[in-house]
Amino acid sequence: MANTYRSSGLDFSDGKLVGPIATIAQHPDLADNKTLTSQPSHLQRNKTERRRLQGLQRTLTNTSATRVAPEERGWRQKLDVWMINEGGKQLFFGTWIFLHLLVAVFGFMHYQLKDNAEGARGVFGITFPIARTAALVLHVDVIFILLPVCRNFVSMLRRTALNDVIPFDKNITLHKATGWSIVVGSAVHTLAHMVNFTKFAIASFETTGDRIKGFFAANFLTGPGATGWIMWVALGIMVWFAMEKRRRSHFERFWYSHHLFIVFFINWQLHGMFCMIKPDRPPYCSFNTIGVFWRYWLVGGIIWIGERILREIRSRHRTHIHKVIQHPSNVMELQIKKEKTTTRAGEYIFLSCPEISYFQWHPFTLTSAPEEDFISVHIRVCGDFTGALAKALGCDFEKKDKNAPAGGKVIEATGNLQKPLPRVMVDGPFGSASEDFLKYETVMLVGAGIGVTPFASILKHIWYRMNNLTNATKPTRLSKVYFTWVIKDFGAAEWFHSLLHAIEEEDTQNRIEINIYLTAKLKEDEVNNIIVQDVGAEKDAITSLRAPTHFGRPNWNRVFSTLVDKHPDTDIGVFFCGPSVLSKELHRMSNKYSQPKGTRFFYGKENF
Repeated sequence: MANTYRSSGLDFSDGKLVGPIATIAQHPDLADNKTLTSQPSHLQRNKTERRRLQGLQRTLTNTSATRVAPEERGWRQKLDVWMINEGGKQLFFGTWIFLHLLVAVFGFMHYQLKDNAEGARGVFGITFPIARTAALVLHVDVIFILLPVCRNFVSMLRRTALNDVIPFDKNITLHKATGWSIVVGSAVHTLAHMVNFTKFAIASFETTGDRIKGFFAANFLTGPGATGWIMWVALGIMVWFAMEKRRRSHFERFWYSHHLFIVFFINWQLHGMFCMIKPDRPPYCSFNTIGVFWRYWLVGGIIWIGERILREIRSRHRTHIHKVIQHPSNVMELQIKKEKTTTRAGEYIFLSCPEISYFQWHPFTLTSAPEEDFISVHIRVCGDFTGALAKALGCDFEKKDKNAPAGGKVIEATGNLQKPLPRVMVDGPFGSASEDFLKYETVMLVGAGIGVTPFASILKHIWYRMNNLTNATKPTRLSKVYFTWVIKDFGAAEWFHSLLHAIEEEDTQNRIEINIYLTAKLKEDEVNNIIVQDVGAEKDAITSLRAPTHFGRPNWNRVFSTLVDKHPDTDIGVFFCGPSVLSKELHRMSNKYSQPKGTRFFYGKENF
């Protein structure tokens, strides 16, 4: 049975309005149009104003027409929609897979038919070309493994026409896919050689004991065997700590262990230089046939080394902390002044504090606008590094200060230093998916919790443009911004409220629509308190914004269908930062409501 009580922005689990929820439903600012006629004039005015600010996701009446999902599409329309968000990425990844298959097929044919390898094939059989083919595919992976993490290189390319062809925003995904390809290729190569070693031991020795000794000697006492197992140990440690849960909970272990790739690469180069399986005729082991790892590594390796040198140079530019602000909910704001640094809205930086660790670099999204004379990041203190950094900067989140100002407590500021602040090093900035927001006429920015940080920079930049406080000369297509923020509790990111207040006050043309969704379960006394404060108020009782707070999770079907109605034949950019579950939902909705010859939704997610 249809839920007649469900409305836009409210997505309750059942349709029965009882207790506190029933009280909310009777609230003047949640009543339908018929009830409004009996309300005092000042409540009608507030209702009208707040509904004007909520043109996209406002609470609709029960008599409103129910929007339906897009009609069934033919194969051509499905293809056109697929090309909007999936086509370029999937075709690029398909090309990557096809290249691997092509190398595998032709490599196998080459080693199976090669006329100077008949002796090896006679001893080892089919496992000889399998092992060599896997090694060839692994050398192709070496070409790709470093390029995606050369962030300066990727940031430079994403500002060219190649960004329309190559999904640079999925650089980390390509790095992970190449890493898993190396794991699979290494497993195939190793297993094939285990069979080869077994056959070699059987052919070389007569007794079972000698054969077992010969097998283990080939594995651990030969150059290829010893270097191979060293590579496996390094690769296993890297993969173990690179798993998503371990990487997020113990980033330091991931960071340090991942540098074992240097050990891995050195042994890879040595692995093929011993010429253990010789060809049938000379030249047996020339530089053209053994130890060729360096040829495949050369391009990506040189670019990566250049990136490391650039990081060292930039980290030595004069940098000093301008201000440290302790916000509620374990959020610390760090304002930094750094010479020779220019930024764009939506970018991110890598931050290091030598006092904690000279070798650790952590990514943080910029929350400052390009127009500001400093760069800032908002850091949620929830791990080893962030906890140590907060302590070094003088923040004490264990001590609750009830008299702290709403905008945050200034711990240290230039000219008011109680103690010397530690040195910080900054690498970047680097481009991200959100950087493309100026390409669209309409954008929807969706942040979840602290995932709102990249949009702080974007909203500030738009605010500066609206007030003609920017030096930008290039015109922008952007004319409408829908900002949606999903939070669990009232104080999830109180530092962000001041920015929203400033935007709402200056946005006289209603170019930025703010929608805040509170997903936490409310107690009955909290509900009653909100209602008492909200009756007749011009601003929301929770956020103090004119835009009302929605209770529950967003109704994304309603949101996207309304965008289609309000912006026909428009390209809309949908940018998200937050958990993967919500990302998948927004991605699905972007594809579901895109129309090849109408409104098209282009989805982008922060990925670093």
